Amino acid sequence: EELRQECLNCRKCGLCQTRTNVVFGVGKEDAEVMFIGEGPGQQEDLKGEPFVGRSGQLLDKLMATVDLFRDRNIYIANTVKCRPPQNRDPEQEEIAACMGYLRNQVALIRPKIIVCVGRIAAMTLIQPDYKVTRQHGEWIQKNGVWMMGTFHPAALLRNPYNTKNGFADFLSLREKIQELGIKI
Repeated sequence: EELRQECLNCRKCGLCQTRTNVVFGVGKEDAEVMFIGEGPGQQEDLKGEPFVGRSGQLLDKLMATVDLFRDRNIYIANTVKCRPPQNRDPEQEEIAACMGYLRNQVALIRPKIIVCVGRIAAMTLIQPDYKVTRQHGEWIQKNGVWMMGTFHPAALLRNPYNTKNGFADFLSLREKIQELGIKI
C-alpha cells in the first residue's frame, strides 16, 4: 500500500501532466503469475486499472482459457503507470522513471512467472531487441523467474492472423504453470 501511495503521487516524468489516473496494478498481491504490459490506454487511464478496454477483454478471455483470473490468481501491472498521449509507445526516460515502481511490485509479489504482454514490455524486461513475432512463447529464466513474451491483445485485434500463435502462448503458459507445480 505504501508503494501504491508513492506511485499515485509520482511526478517523475511528463506523463503525470496528462494522466487522469495512475494505473498501478490489480490482482492477487501474492500471485505466482504476473502479467506486465507496456502502459495504460485511454480506458485504463479513465478507470485506473490495467487492461480494461477491448484489448483487456481479449486478455481476460485468453487468461480464462487457462484458468487465470485477475481477481483470483494473477497480478497485472505495466512498465509505465501513466498513459502516454495518443497511446504512443512510452519513451525510454518514461520507462526509466517508472522502473523502480515495477521492480518493487515484482519484489513484493515475488512471482514465479512473468508474462510480458507486447513488444515494449518484452524489450524492457527480457531483451532490448526482442521481436514478438519471432520470439513469442519462448521461455527464459532471469533471476529465478520464468519469463515469456507474447502478443499484445491490441495487436491481435488489429491482426487476427496472429491469434492462433497468441493462444498457443497461453497453452505454453499453462504447461509452465503445471511444470512448476503452481496451484491456480
